[in-house]
Amino acid sequence: MTVTDALSTASKPELLDKEGDRTLRGLLYDYFAFGRSLEAARETFAGFVGLSPTQYLILIAIKNSTAEEPMGVNQVAERLYLSGAFVTNEINKLVSDGLLEKSPHPEDGRRVQLTLTQHGVSLLIRLAALQRPVNDALFGMLTREEFKLLSQLLSRLASNADSALKLAEHVRATLKFQEDQQASAANLPESRKKRRTTLRNTR
Repeated sequence: MTVTDALSTASKPELLDKEGDRTLRGLLYDYFAFGRSLEAARETFAGFVGLSPTQYLILIAIKNSTAEEPMGVNQVAERLYLSGAFVTNEINKLVSDGLLEKSPHPEDGRRVQLTLTQHGVSLLIRLAALQRPVNDALFGMLTREEFKLLSQLLSRLASNADSALKLAEHVRATLKFQEDQQASAANLPESRKKRRTTLRNTR
């Protein structure tokens, strides 16, 4: 393996070109920069109506539910890629603030469905006046086909992200174990020398 291969941050041919992983790194740098902009926009949107960023996302997700596909806590958590316990806590705050209401699910009495109150609708109408120009500026340079393709690609990437993170933890632990084993093996001869010296000195 060459030094260039050893330094590469990917191995799949689809992610590499004649310059190695340079295109991949450029993609990630651009993605991180755009991600920071999205985070900043989300904080601005949420702060404008006195919500936390997560509460803002929950309201928007529920706004986009339908009568045919009502959203409960689990559906919101899955859509936002968040834990159910965390989402439950945030939803309870929104219910207490009069922005959401819970009602029995029409087909499953063990579940609840979430809907916006009139107060919640009014808040999102006020917020949309800020969102429209910002979202137009963020995505407006894309054609309709480019926008649809981006939406499909990000959905696929997001659905696989948790598996990649679990793999990262597994590989990290494996590499750390191997490094510790190698370090122990390298120190073993020195330890034996010290033991032999100690034995000679005690005779």
